[in-house]
Amino acid sequence: MKQKIVVLMVLAGICIVYGPQIRAQAGGSSQSTAKAQSGIDQNIELLRKDIRSGKKQLLAANLKLSDDQATKFWPVYDQYTAELTKIGDQKKALLKEYAEQWGTISDEQASSLIKRSLSLDGQVDQLRVKYLPIFSQAVPGKVVASFFQLDRYIQALIDIQVAGQIPVVQDQE
Repeated sequence: MKQKIVVLMVLAGICIVYGPQIRAQAGGSSQSTAKAQSGIDQNIELLRKDIRSGKKQLLAANLKLSDDQATKFWPVYDQYTAELTKIGDQKKALLKEYAEQWGTISDEQASSLIKRSLSLDGQVDQLRVKYLPIFSQAVPGKVVASFFQLDRYIQALIDIQVAGQIPVVQDQE
């Protein structure tokens, strides 16, 4: 349990450290340079890599897999993470689009962004449904349930941290 708390604190710390840069991207002025944007993109990618690493450490510390289970579980997890990362890439692109439009966003643009955001949330849910039987073939049901509980818990913490750094769409009139 102590390992779980430490890893969660690390994940939260990463979000806090990089969060202002995400917020700056969303609230940045038109004076932002391509170099600054590149730096923000690199920092976001580092953040995502750190979170994936921390998440894997948290899972390893809490799933208590036997050697045989670990041999079967981690390759499936890596496939799952690769697909989840692709959805994350789309979320990142959507956030960048929002950042570019923030302050001047039209009703149509706002509607489009939220529809696409909800679609991405649905894709994550579909991915979990897709991988439920795959994980179930690799490890026992309690391990699968524990994995998905932890996966959702970690994602919720990350979502809360990121959401706290994104300015709310305001009626500009």
